[in-house]
Amino acid sequence: MSNEEIQPDTKDWTWVLSQRCPECGFTATDVAGPAIGATVRDLTPRWVSALHRPDARDRPAPTTWSTLEYGAHVRDVFRIFDGRLGLLLTQDDPLFENWDQDATAVADRYDLQDPQVVADELADAADVIADRFDSVADQQWDRAGRRSNGSEFTVRTLGQYFLHDVVHHLHDVRG
Repeated sequence: MSNEEIQPDTKDWTWVLSQRCPECGFTATDVAGPAIGATVRDLTPRWVSALHRPDARDRPAPTTWSTLEYGAHVRDVFRIFDGRLGLLLTQDDPLFENWDQDATAVADRYDLQDPQVVADELADAADVIADRFDSVADQQWDRAGRRSNGSEFTVRTLGQYFLHDVVHHLHDVRG
């Protein structure tokens, strides 16, 4: 299985901050900032379970990631967004480093990773970011930063945007 068969996702998904996702049903504004950590904890067992399925390595179609590949991506989403959240909480108006998720999937060979290892790493990374969101003080939810393409986020909207990725891909793998 080669990651090169997958077409890179070039969409700007920031629209999910203002409207319901028609594919997965997630509505970002339904999740209050203080609920983000608990939501991550609620979703994590479903990811771990999906990664333990016997077919976790199988792609449903040549151009669609397997559960393993989505799981490795979500593990990295937890890690990347934890770093971004850390910047928002410690710096004024930070600029987030660009992350090419598709290049990472190819370079890190998501398709060849061990699903059980990815499940453990995903659960660990989920705990870290959930704890960091739980530590956000009331006055910090509106701290702002920017993505390299100019999209602006607050701590709250970064969390909501991030959660969409976790929920959407769980929907993708029928988790």
